[in-house]
Amino acid sequence: MDLHQILCINKLPRNDPHLRIQNIGGVNGDGSPWKLALNRAIQGIEEGKWRFYVSAGWRSVWVEIAEHEGRKYLKTAADGYSPDNLLSLPECPA
Repeated sequence: MDLHQILCINKLPRNDPHLRIQNIGGVNGDGSPWKLALNRAIQGIEEGKWRFYVSAGWRSVWVEIAEHEGRKYLKTAADGYSPDNLLSLPECPA
């Protein structure tokens, strides 16, 4: 299983709670950027191919799959901090 830090997301508009994150992204070990569509990231997690985390300051939290009204989405594990760690990340470049 490959471990990846998520550094950016694509979700517009940010303040609409009914819209899911569309993409997640980060940087590979060689410095090249990566970006995955939400459904592909969820599939990779479910298949045991990837595990993702988000870091904020000195702490890191795992990213997990959740479901709302039959639709899967990504969220960070409950860590007692607000705001949501994923939604606080910057937009990924196009």
